[in-house]
Amino acid sequence: MKKILGFTGSIASGKGTATKYLEKKYNAKSFKFSKILRDILDRSYLPHTRENLVKISIAMRENFGQDILAKIMAEDIRESEEELIVVDGVRRPDDIKYLKDIDGFQLIGIDADMKIRYERITQRSENKDDQNKAWEDFLKDHEAETEVYIPELLKQADTVVDNGGSLEELQKQLDNLIK
Repeated sequence: MKKILGFTGSIASGKGTATKYLEKKYNAKSFKFSKILRDILDRSYLPHTRENLVKISIAMRENFGQDILAKIMAEDIRESEEELIVVDGVRRPDDIKYLKDIDGFQLIGIDADMKIRYERITQRSENKDDQNKAWEDFLKDHEAETEVYIPELLKQADTVVDNGGSLEELQKQLDNLIK
């Protein structure tokens, strides 16, 4: 039976780090909602900025239904033959609408203090506009449509992982999840 871990958490909480660890150690197959959006940005020759990701997400949801990305994701996972699957970036209740109907799905929250997350986002290069982000802009990012449901999803999570410590502490918690 498949084990499907859907990661939810605020910006720079460690969802991507957790995903990469599980890919490397357990050969997990990962899926990201943002990959669908990044594919569209690539085909449109637009830069991968947080603003563009939000705009594409809103446009798709407004025109094709709030659950369009969830439908795509659930179908991709059903077609996957891997035993361990990670869904990186669950951001809305609609994102799990179809996933929770798949046997083996668990919603996993990843959380860390806001100041730690700010330090992390300015040290990474996932989006072009992250490295030079001001604290005020980071706070404003949390008001975006893509972020407002995160607290609600963290409450719904089957497990919440505390990523306020070291990388090794995060990895130990993830190992325990797999066991």
